[in-house]
Amino acid sequence: MGVDMLIEPTYGYVGCIRLPNGKKRFFRNTCFDLNGSGSTEIAKDKDYAAFFLKELGYPVPLGQAFHTRRWCKAIDSNRTPEKAWEYAQSLGLPVIVKPNSKSQGSGVALAHNKREFFKAVTEASTNERVFLVQKPVQGKDYRIVVLDGEIISAYERRPLTIQGDGEKTIQELLQTKQAHFNSIGRDTVLDLKDPRILTTLKRNKLSLNSVIKRGEDIKLLPNANLSTGGDAVDLTPSLHPAWKKLCASLSRNMNLRYIGIDIMTETPLNQTPGDYTVIEINAAPGLDNYASIGETQMHIVKELYRKVLMAMLI
Repeated sequence: MGVDMLIEPTYGYVGCIRLPNGKKRFFRNTCFDLNGSGSTEIAKDKDYAAFFLKELGYPVPLGQAFHTRRWCKAIDSNRTPEKAWEYAQSLGLPVIVKPNSKSQGSGVALAHNKREFFKAVTEASTNERVFLVQKPVQGKDYRIVVLDGEIISAYERRPLTIQGDGEKTIQELLQTKQAHFNSIGRDTVLDLKDPRILTTLKRNKLSLNSVIKRGEDIKLLPNANLSTGGDAVDLTPSLHPAWKKLCASLSRNMNLRYIGIDIMTETPLNQTPGDYTVIEINAAPGLDNYASIGETQMHIVKELYRKVLMAMLI
């Protein structure tokens, strides 16, 4: 393609793409010189993104943003963790607690009681000033990736789940899953000390040393991000044209040429959209875990990056 790439050698994480026409484009991980900086900053902030999505007519989760105690003191805010707990009670438990700007499902927790709530707030507030409290949304979790109005991929994301065999402990089942990820080149690292996993097990009167019945499934995390151990089912070929149109329109409305759209709905993606909720948007969606599903998905991702390079010429 006549493209020269200069990649920072120590970490291999950032680089400069030198195009045949002399232009230079920089990238950091999957953040390319495609999206405007203003739109990208909005997408990084879940609360701001939800505000604009709602104003544009897209359904978003019912929720509000609150501040850590330190940030409340710094900006003289009364949106304290205690106020957040009052709001959580008004929504009705359980509630989702999540950091406002982190990605890949980091810090997302489902709180069923006061103890779990404030534990989740503490976790979500690590290196964060703002956290969200939201009413859970029902349905299956989907990620749809769009580049310049074209659907690149669509897949269902399933939360980290283990299935008992009546012999192995939960820790051994997780270690087996980790070995499988390693064998297929997937860089996901399962954290057996994740407080969300331990809380889920405790709620079910289990521990990492418990043995569960053969065929019994246990969902260990409240989010379905592939980066935290979730699984994916590719649905790109069967995506209904109406979903394609909806996601392409959302991409244009948020002024993001390259975007990952996270949707929860009980309507299958091969049918006309019914009720749905836009959970989040991502201006730099990662596709490495998606690529590890199989050869077809790897080919889709390779073609995506080819299209990204071509898009940078515009």
